[in-house]
Amino acid sequence: MFKLMRRGARAFASKLALSVVALSTALASPALAAGKTITAVMHSDLRIIDPIFTTAYITRDHGYMIYDTLVAPDSNFKIQPQMADWKISDDKLTYTFTLRDGLKWHDGAPVTAEDCVASLKRWAAVDGMGQKLLDFTASIEATDAKTITLKLKEPYGLVLDSIGKPSSRVAFMMPKRLAETPPDKQIPEQIGSGPFKFVQSEFQPGVKAVYVKNTDYVPRKEPSSWTSGGKVVKVDRVEWITMPDSQTAVNALQSGDIDFMENLPYDLLPLLEANKEITLEVSNKFGFQTLGRMNFLYPPFDNVKVRRAAFLAINQKDVLDALVGNAKYQKICGAFFVCDTPFATEVGAETLIKGNGMAEAKKALAESGYDGTPVVIMAPGDVTTLKAQPIVAAQLLREAGFKVDLQATDWQTVVSRRASQKPPKEGGWNMFFTNWVAADVSNPIANLSIGGQGKKGGWFGWAEDAKIEQLKDAFVRAPSLDEQKKIAADIQKEAYEQVIYIPLGQYLLPSGWRKSLTGVLDGPATPLFWNIDKSE
Repeated sequence: MFKLMRRGARAFASKLALSVVALSTALASPALAAGKTITAVMHSDLRIIDPIFTTAYITRDHGYMIYDTLVAPDSNFKIQPQMADWKISDDKLTYTFTLRDGLKWHDGAPVTAEDCVASLKRWAAVDGMGQKLLDFTASIEATDAKTITLKLKEPYGLVLDSIGKPSSRVAFMMPKRLAETPPDKQIPEQIGSGPFKFVQSEFQPGVKAVYVKNTDYVPRKEPSSWTSGGKVVKVDRVEWITMPDSQTAVNALQSGDIDFMENLPYDLLPLLEANKEITLEVSNKFGFQTLGRMNFLYPPFDNVKVRRAAFLAINQKDVLDALVGNAKYQKICGAFFVCDTPFATEVGAETLIKGNGMAEAKKALAESGYDGTPVVIMAPGDVTTLKAQPIVAAQLLREAGFKVDLQATDWQTVVSRRASQKPPKEGGWNMFFTNWVAADVSNPIANLSIGGQGKKGGWFGWAEDAKIEQLKDAFVRAPSLDEQKKIAADIQKEAYEQVIYIPLGQYLLPSGWRKSLTGVLDGPATPLFWNIDKSE
């Protein structure tokens, strides 16, 4: 324990020094004098910059800066045209998308339907909603330079919702030469058609990422609404500054050295509330679900009895109290598909929400055949909303009788490492924790981590469950909402019985920005940097 504390102290000192260097680097940049610049501390350092390769939200946020989508949802949950409008045939089997005028890539080439077809195919190969859409798709092709024709095998009501989903993974459009990159490999260039351009020459992982206004971008005429409407850029430059230490970032926000901080630490909110120069707001009103995910490929969690014992040992209150510790921003919720939604149910969640499963966990572990194999848990220390979960879970698992190897790391290492299917002894893992925005888990098709596809197309952890996949097929064919609710409850029951993952409750997360910023948008996938203006 004391060695861990000393290592933590050294890591804290190193991160603090890096934060100061990062801030100094940003402030010394000559580009700051070249026009309006927003400096922002995001929830994580940016390292992986291919938004189809990973579901990490910092990479999704990067995607929204430089890429665009064919369609997108507005604040009324209605899908709107973005890069394209569409028509649907009378038999509901053909969707025809027509690209709007004025679209071109950052390298000057025009956006074509072939580019978009390749982009849709790459996205759909790895996204849960995309994969299900492909199951119903007979063909998707470019019928001329501006027309994309999608033909279905049978009517499917989630076509537009899938292509327009606002969060990970988002169906971002890319040039064909990039979109033809296999989805398990990262694209070699960052060329989009969106409102900002990525400045590759200034990209310093661990220090900063830089975006400049795309002066060739032609916004839609409609007002901005969530991820739809006119993406009007009102500043010249946006810099994401890496600052792992929250106190340093809060100090920089208060002093005006940065303009925006995505994730505010809950314990420092009273200090920020007293500062009249700072706006505090929950931009994502739908909140987040936090969860634990096990690796189904290797012992001990290849054994459902062991997974069940781990599930019984963990409870939501301990996790949320450590993660948030503020009743205003946290909520115990046993629903896989988020509380207060049409598919919310607490079927199978009793021990999680009541916290009464430890005795049963010890008994279940003793009867499971568990042989003492250490549970390798990845514990990132650089993201405010991901620090507590692995530490609390490790403590509870040890109390239940597990041996735990809690490995301190950073979030971007987790993002890279969780994709590895190697055994834990060779750099793999047994368990990690992450957070989904509510939009990503609110129904069985959107919820990527509820899938049972295994090693072929499954999400990290590679759960294999044919019953869940069959139930998902039944869900999309269900003739009524009532029938969908019943099937969603059956999916949740199976997911809890097989411990597909462990929902650990919901929380809201406030952001903060200087009052010199105006026009900050809300929505299910924030922050977004178009529509924001900065006064001098």
